[in-house]
Amino acid sequence: MSVGSGAGGPVLPGHTLGRGAVFVTALGFGGAAVAGLYEDVGEEEAAAAVEAAWDAGIRYFDTAPHYGLGLSERRLGAVLRSKPRDSYTLSTKVGRVLEPYDGGGDDRSHGFAVPATHRRRWDFSADGVRRSLADSLTRLGLDRVDLVLLHDPDDHEEQAFREAYPALEDLRAQGVVRAIGVGMNQTRMLARFVRDTDVDAVLCAGRYTLLDQGALDELLPAASTAGTSVIVGGVFNSGLLAAPVPGATYDYAEAPDSVVRRALRMQDVTESQGVPLRAAALRFPFGHPAVASVLVGARSAGQVRDAAEQFHRFLPDGVWEALRRQGLLAAGVPVPERRTS
Repeated sequence: MSVGSGAGGPVLPGHTLGRGAVFVTALGFGGAAVAGLYEDVGEEEAAAAVEAAWDAGIRYFDTAPHYGLGLSERRLGAVLRSKPRDSYTLSTKVGRVLEPYDGGGDDRSHGFAVPATHRRRWDFSADGVRRSLADSLTRLGLDRVDLVLLHDPDDHEEQAFREAYPALEDLRAQGVVRAIGVGMNQTRMLARFVRDTDVDAVLCAGRYTLLDQGALDELLPAASTAGTSVIVGGVFNSGLLAAPVPGATYDYAEAPDSVVRRALRMQDVTESQGVPLRAAALRFPFGHPAVASVLVGARSAGQVRDAAEQFHRFLPDGVWEALRRQGLLAAGVPVPERRTS
Protein backbone atom coordinates (compact mmCIF):
# COMPACT_ATOMS: atom_id res chain seq x y z
CA MET A 1 0.00 0.00 0.00
CA SER A 2 1.08 3.53 -0.71
CA VAL A 3 0.11 6.49 1.44
CA GLY A 4 -1.78 9.46 0.10
CA SER A 5 -1.50 13.05 1.16
CA GLY A 6 -3.98 15.82 1.71
CA ALA A 7 -5.21 18.47 4.08
CA GLY A 8 -7.14 17.60 7.21
CA GLY A 9 -4.92 15.18 9.11
CA PRO A 10 -3.45 11.69 8.61
CA VAL A 11 -4.65 9.94 5.47
CA LEU A 12 -5.33 6.22 5.44
CA PRO A 13 -3.09 3.96 3.35
CA GLY A 14 -4.32 2.97 -0.07
CA HIS A 15 -3.54 2.13 -3.69
CA THR A 16 -3.57 3.66 -7.14
CA LEU A 17 -6.18 2.17 -9.46
CA GLY A 18 -4.99 -0.13 -12.21
CA ARG A 19 -2.02 1.24 -14.08
CA GLY A 20 -3.10 4.85 -13.62
CA ALA A 21 -2.49 7.48 -10.98
CA VAL A 22 -5.88 7.73 -9.23
CA PHE A 23 -5.35 7.09 -5.52
CA VAL A 24 -8.02 5.50 -3.30
CA THR A 25 -7.73 4.98 0.41
CA ALA A 26 -8.14 1.36 1.48
CA LEU A 27 -11.26 2.36 3.37
CA GLY A 28 -13.72 4.34 1.27
CA PHE A 29 -17.01 6.08 2.01
CA GLY A 30 -20.06 4.68 0.21
CA GLY A 31 -22.65 7.39 -0.33
CA ALA A 32 -25.92 5.42 -0.50
CA ALA A 33 -26.72 5.44 3.22
CA VAL A 34 -26.57 9.23 3.64
CA ALA A 35 -29.18 9.48 0.86
CA GLY A 36 -31.82 7.75 2.96
CA LEU A 37 -31.15 4.09 2.15
CA TYR A 38 -33.92 2.19 4.00
CA GLU A 39 -34.65 5.10 6.36
CA ASP A 40 -34.59 8.89 6.41
CA VAL A 41 -31.31 10.67 7.17
CA GLY A 42 -31.33 14.37 7.99
CA GLU A 43 -29.07 16.95 6.36
CA GLU A 44 -27.00 17.59 9.48
CA GLU A 45 -26.57 13.89 10.23
CA ALA A 46 -25.48 13.22 6.65
CA ALA A 47 -22.99 16.10 6.65
CA ALA A 48 -21.58 14.92 9.98
CA ALA A 49 -21.03 11.43 8.55
CA VAL A 50 -19.07 12.78 5.58
CA GLU A 51 -17.00 15.06 7.84
CA ALA A 52 -16.30 12.13 10.16
CA ALA A 53 -15.01 10.13 7.19
CA TRP A 54 -12.68 12.98 6.32
CA ASP A 55 -11.46 13.24 9.92
CA ALA A 56 -10.82 9.46 9.93
CA GLY A 57 -8.44 9.83 6.98
CA ILE A 58 -10.80 8.56 4.30
CA ARG A 59 -10.10 10.24 0.97
CA TYR A 60 -12.16 8.09 -1.37
CA PHE A 61 -15.87 8.88 -1.71
CA ASP A 62 -18.31 7.02 -3.96
CA THR A 63 -21.78 8.13 -5.03
CA ALA A 64 -24.34 7.71 -7.82
CA PRO A 65 -27.45 9.39 -9.24
CA HIS A 66 -29.41 6.30 -8.20
CA TYR A 67 -28.73 6.95 -4.51
CA GLY A 68 -31.69 8.92 -3.23
CA LEU A 69 -32.51 10.33 -6.68
CA GLY A 70 -29.40 12.49 -6.66
CA LEU A 71 -29.51 13.31 -2.94
CA SER A 72 -26.25 11.47 -2.27
CA GLU A 73 -24.42 13.53 -4.88
CA ARG A 74 -25.83 16.78 -3.52
CA ARG A 75 -24.92 15.90 0.07
CA LEU A 76 -21.39 14.71 -0.71
CA GLY A 77 -20.77 17.72 -2.90
CA ALA A 78 -21.92 20.11 -0.20
CA VAL A 79 -19.19 18.84 2.13
CA LEU A 80 -16.44 18.08 -0.37
CA ARG A 81 -16.61 21.52 -1.96
CA SER A 82 -14.98 22.83 1.22
CA LYS A 83 -11.99 20.47 0.82
CA PRO A 84 -8.93 20.91 -1.41
CA ARG A 85 -10.02 19.26 -4.67
CA ASP A 86 -6.73 17.49 -5.30
CA SER A 87 -6.73 15.88 -1.85
CA TYR A 88 -9.52 13.34 -2.39
CA THR A 89 -10.88 10.93 -5.00
CA LEU A 90 -14.53 10.97 -6.01
CA SER A 91 -16.41 8.42 -8.09
CA THR A 92 -19.91 8.53 -9.47
CA LYS A 93 -21.85 6.35 -11.89
CA VAL A 94 -23.69 6.49 -15.19
CA GLY A 95 -26.46 4.40 -16.71
CA ARG A 96 -29.49 5.86 -14.98
CA VAL A 97 -30.58 9.31 -16.12
CA LEU A 98 -32.84 11.21 -13.70
CA GLU A 99 -35.89 12.93 -15.15
CA PRO A 100 -38.26 15.26 -13.22
CA TYR A 101 -41.44 13.65 -11.92
CA ASP A 102 -44.38 15.40 -10.30
CA GLY A 103 -46.52 12.38 -9.47
CA GLY A 104 -45.81 12.57 -5.75
CA GLY A 105 -45.11 9.67 -3.41
CA ASP A 106 -41.74 8.43 -2.26
CA ASP A 107 -38.86 6.32 -3.54
CA ARG A 108 -39.10 3.47 -1.05
CA SER A 109 -39.80 0.95 -3.80
CA HIS A 110 -36.18 1.58 -4.86
CA GLY A 111 -34.96 1.46 -1.26
CA PHE A 112 -34.67 5.18 -0.49
CA ALA A 113 -36.73 7.16 2.02
CA VAL A 114 -36.89 10.31 -0.12
CA PRO A 115 -39.66 12.06 -2.09
CA ALA A 116 -40.11 10.75 -5.62
CA THR A 117 -39.10 14.01 -7.31
CA HIS A 118 -37.53 12.22 -10.30
CA ARG A 119 -37.75 9.03 -12.27
CA ARG A 120 -34.79 6.89 -13.30
CA ARG A 121 -34.44 6.04 -16.97
CA TRP A 122 -31.91 3.42 -18.04
CA ASP A 123 -29.57 4.84 -20.67
CA PHE A 124 -26.26 3.28 -21.66
CA SER A 125 -25.97 5.21 -24.90
CA ALA A 126 -22.98 7.47 -25.47
CA ASP A 127 -25.21 10.54 -25.16
CA GLY A 128 -26.73 9.11 -22.01
CA VAL A 129 -23.30 8.68 -20.46
CA ARG A 130 -22.36 12.27 -21.20
CA ARG A 131 -25.68 13.67 -20.02
CA SER A 132 -25.58 11.64 -16.80
CA LEU A 133 -22.07 12.84 -15.97
CA ALA A 134 -22.96 16.47 -16.70
CA ASP A 135 -26.04 16.21 -14.46
CA SER A 136 -23.94 14.64 -11.70
CA LEU A 137 -21.43 17.47 -11.80
CA THR A 138 -24.28 19.96 -11.47
CA ARG A 139 -25.64 18.16 -8.41
CA LEU A 140 -22.17 17.82 -6.89
CA GLY A 141 -21.30 21.44 -7.58
CA LEU A 142 -17.84 20.33 -8.72
CA ASP A 143 -15.98 20.65 -12.00
CA ARG A 144 -14.86 17.03 -12.19
CA VAL A 145 -14.99 13.54 -10.76
CA ASP A 146 -12.02 11.20 -10.81
CA LEU A 147 -13.58 7.82 -11.54
CA VAL A 148 -16.77 7.12 -13.52
CA LEU A 149 -18.40 3.69 -13.34
CA LEU A 150 -21.10 2.12 -15.50
CA HIS A 151 -23.80 1.29 -12.95
CA ASP A 152 -25.61 -2.06 -13.04
CA PRO A 153 -25.71 -2.73 -16.80
CA ASP A 154 -27.07 -6.25 -16.14
CA ASP A 155 -29.98 -6.01 -18.60
CA HIS A 156 -28.13 -3.75 -21.05
CA GLU A 157 -24.95 -5.73 -21.60
CA GLU A 158 -24.39 -5.26 -25.31
CA GLN A 159 -25.26 -1.55 -25.30
CA ALA A 160 -22.93 -1.07 -22.33
CA PHE A 161 -20.04 -2.64 -24.25
CA ARG A 162 -20.90 -1.15 -27.64
CA GLU A 163 -21.87 2.41 -26.66
CA ALA A 164 -21.35 3.30 -22.99
CA TYR A 165 -17.84 1.90 -22.57
CA PRO A 166 -16.39 3.64 -25.68
CA ALA A 167 -17.91 6.90 -24.41
CA LEU A 168 -16.05 6.44 -21.11
CA GLU A 169 -12.84 5.68 -22.99
CA ASP A 170 -13.26 8.95 -24.91
CA LEU A 171 -13.85 10.91 -21.70
CA ARG A 172 -10.68 9.43 -20.20
CA ALA A 173 -8.66 10.14 -23.35
CA GLN A 174 -9.86 13.76 -23.31
CA GLY A 175 -8.87 14.13 -19.64
CA VAL A 176 -12.45 14.78 -18.53
CA VAL A 177 -12.10 11.86 -16.09
CA ARG A 178 -8.94 10.12 -14.95
CA ALA A 179 -10.25 6.57 -14.50
CA ILE A 180 -13.16 4.46 -15.73
CA GLY A 181 -14.82 1.24 -14.70
CA VAL A 182 -18.00 -0.68 -13.93
CA GLY A 183 -19.95 -1.31 -10.71
CA MET A 184 -22.28 -4.29 -10.29
CA ASN A 185 -23.67 -6.87 -7.86
CA GLN A 186 -22.59 -9.75 -10.12
CA THR A 187 -19.21 -11.05 -11.22
CA ARG A 188 -19.68 -12.59 -14.69
CA MET A 189 -20.06 -9.32 -16.57
CA LEU A 190 -17.42 -7.60 -14.45
CA ALA A 191 -14.97 -10.33 -15.45
CA ARG A 192 -15.88 -9.77 -19.11
CA PHE A 193 -15.14 -6.06 -18.75
CA VAL A 194 -11.80 -6.86 -17.15
CA ARG A 195 -10.84 -9.25 -19.95
CA ASP A 196 -12.26 -7.37 -22.95
CA THR A 197 -11.78 -3.68 -22.14
CA ASP A 198 -9.25 -1.32 -20.60
CA VAL A 199 -11.10 -0.41 -17.41
CA ASP A 200 -9.00 0.87 -14.52
CA ALA A 201 -11.21 -0.63 -11.82
CA VAL A 202 -14.39 -2.55 -11.13
CA LEU A 203 -16.65 -2.15 -8.13
CA CYS A 204 -17.92 -5.55 -7.00
CA ALA A 205 -20.77 -5.29 -4.48
CA GLY A 206 -21.66 -8.16 -2.19
CA ARG A 207 -19.77 -10.89 -4.04
CA TYR A 208 -16.57 -10.91 -2.03
CA THR A 209 -17.55 -11.14 1.61
CA LEU A 210 -17.29 -13.61 4.45
CA LEU A 211 -20.64 -15.01 3.29
CA ASP A 212 -20.10 -14.95 -0.48
CA GLN A 213 -16.77 -15.44 -2.26
CA GLY A 214 -18.21 -15.72 -5.79
CA ALA A 215 -15.67 -13.18 -7.07
CA LEU A 216 -12.88 -15.72 -6.47
CA ASP A 217 -14.08 -17.99 -9.27
CA GLU A 218 -13.43 -15.69 -12.23
CA LEU A 219 -13.32 -11.98 -11.46
CA LEU A 220 -10.43 -11.71 -9.02
CA PRO A 221 -8.06 -13.97 -11.00
CA ALA A 222 -8.89 -12.01 -14.17
CA ALA A 223 -8.28 -8.71 -12.39
CA SER A 224 -4.91 -9.89 -11.10
CA THR A 225 -3.87 -10.97 -14.59
CA ALA A 226 -5.01 -7.71 -16.19
CA GLY A 227 -3.70 -5.39 -13.49
CA THR A 228 -7.22 -4.08 -12.88
CA SER A 229 -8.10 -2.89 -9.39
CA VAL A 230 -11.14 -4.24 -7.54
CA ILE A 231 -13.14 -2.06 -5.19
CA VAL A 232 -15.32 -4.11 -2.86
CA GLY A 233 -18.73 -2.78 -1.87
CA GLY A 234 -21.40 -4.38 0.27
CA VAL A 235 -18.81 -5.95 2.55
CA PHE A 236 -21.52 -6.45 5.21
CA ASN A 237 -23.92 -7.89 2.59
CA SER A 238 -26.13 -4.82 3.15
CA GLY A 239 -26.27 -5.25 6.92
CA LEU A 240 -26.25 -8.85 8.09
CA LEU A 241 -22.51 -9.10 8.75
CA ALA A 242 -22.59 -5.87 10.75
CA ALA A 243 -25.43 -7.05 13.02
CA PRO A 244 -26.51 -10.68 12.51
CA VAL A 245 -30.00 -10.78 13.98
CA PRO A 246 -33.28 -12.20 12.65
CA GLY A 247 -34.80 -9.70 10.23
CA ALA A 248 -31.43 -8.24 9.26
CA THR A 249 -30.91 -7.21 5.64
CA TYR A 250 -28.96 -9.49 3.30
CA ASP A 251 -28.41 -8.38 -0.30
CA TYR A 252 -31.12 -5.69 0.03
CA ALA A 253 -33.82 -8.05 1.35
CA GLU A 254 -34.62 -9.77 4.63
CA ALA A 255 -32.00 -12.42 5.30
CA PRO A 256 -33.10 -16.07 5.07
CA ASP A 257 -32.97 -17.91 8.42
CA SER A 258 -30.20 -20.23 7.18
CA VAL A 259 -27.98 -17.28 6.27
CA VAL A 260 -28.67 -15.59 9.63
CA ARG A 261 -27.64 -18.78 11.40
CA ARG A 262 -24.39 -18.95 9.42
CA ALA A 263 -23.61 -15.32 10.25
CA LEU A 264 -24.32 -15.97 13.92
CA ARG A 265 -21.93 -18.92 13.88
CA MET A 266 -19.29 -16.67 12.34
CA GLN A 267 -19.92 -14.10 15.05
CA ASP A 268 -19.45 -16.73 17.77
CA VAL A 269 -16.12 -17.74 16.23
CA THR A 270 -14.72 -14.24 15.76
CA GLU A 271 -15.81 -13.09 19.22
CA SER A 272 -14.13 -16.15 20.74
CA GLN A 273 -10.93 -14.64 19.28
CA GLY A 274 -11.73 -11.21 20.71
CA VAL A 275 -12.75 -9.77 17.34
CA PRO A 276 -16.16 -8.30 16.40
CA LEU A 277 -17.66 -9.92 13.31
CA ARG A 278 -17.86 -6.58 11.53
CA ALA A 279 -14.09 -6.11 11.95
CA ALA A 280 -13.38 -9.49 10.34
CA ALA A 281 -15.90 -8.76 7.57
CA LEU A 282 -14.37 -5.36 6.85
CA ARG A 283 -10.81 -6.64 6.65
CA PHE A 284 -11.47 -9.96 4.91
CA PRO A 285 -11.36 -8.68 1.28
CA PHE A 286 -7.80 -7.40 1.67
CA GLY A 287 -6.56 -10.97 1.61
CA HIS A 288 -6.67 -10.79 -2.18
CA PRO A 289 -4.00 -8.64 -3.85
CA ALA A 290 -6.39 -7.30 -6.52
CA VAL A 291 -8.50 -5.52 -3.89
CA ALA A 292 -7.62 -1.83 -3.65
CA SER A 293 -10.38 -0.49 -1.43
CA VAL A 294 -13.44 -1.46 0.58
CA LEU A 295 -16.42 0.88 0.62
CA VAL A 296 -18.44 1.22 3.80
CA GLY A 297 -21.82 2.90 3.80
CA ALA A 298 -22.61 4.90 6.95
CA ARG A 299 -25.53 7.12 7.84
CA SER A 300 -23.99 8.75 10.92
CA ALA A 301 -20.69 10.00 12.27
CA GLY A 302 -20.79 7.24 14.87
CA GLN A 303 -21.00 4.53 12.22
CA VAL A 304 -18.07 6.07 10.35
CA ARG A 305 -15.94 6.19 13.49
CA ASP A 306 -16.80 2.56 14.23
CA ALA A 307 -15.80 1.50 10.71
CA ALA A 308 -12.47 3.27 11.08
CA GLU A 309 -11.92 1.61 14.46
CA GLN A 310 -12.62 -1.84 13.00
CA PHE A 311 -10.32 -1.13 10.05
CA HIS A 312 -7.43 -0.43 12.45
CA ARG A 313 -8.23 -3.27 14.87
CA PHE A 314 -5.61 -5.97 15.39
CA LEU A 315 -6.82 -9.32 14.02
CA PRO A 316 -4.93 -12.40 15.17
CA ASP A 317 -4.31 -15.15 12.63
CA GLY A 318 -6.45 -17.35 14.85
CA VAL A 319 -9.60 -15.64 13.57
CA TRP A 320 -9.23 -17.06 10.08
CA GLU A 321 -7.95 -20.42 11.32
CA ALA A 322 -10.97 -20.78 13.61
CA LEU A 323 -13.38 -19.95 10.80
CA ARG A 324 -11.73 -22.63 8.66
CA ARG A 325 -11.94 -25.21 11.44
CA GLN A 326 -15.67 -24.59 11.76
CA GLY A 327 -16.18 -25.00 8.01
CA LEU A 328 -17.15 -21.35 7.66
CA LEU A 329 -14.25 -20.38 5.38
CA ALA A 330 -12.81 -22.64 2.70
CA ALA A 331 -9.17 -23.64 2.84
CA GLY A 332 -8.23 -21.98 -0.44
CA VAL A 333 -9.70 -18.57 0.32
CA PRO A 334 -6.93 -15.98 0.85
CA VAL A 335 -6.94 -14.04 4.10
CA PRO A 336 -5.23 -10.79 5.09
CA GLU A 337 -1.73 -10.78 6.43
CA ARG A 338 -1.40 -9.88 10.07
CA ARG A 339 -0.92 -6.20 10.81
CA THR A 340 -1.31 -4.04 13.87
CA SER A 341 -2.69 -0.83 12.32
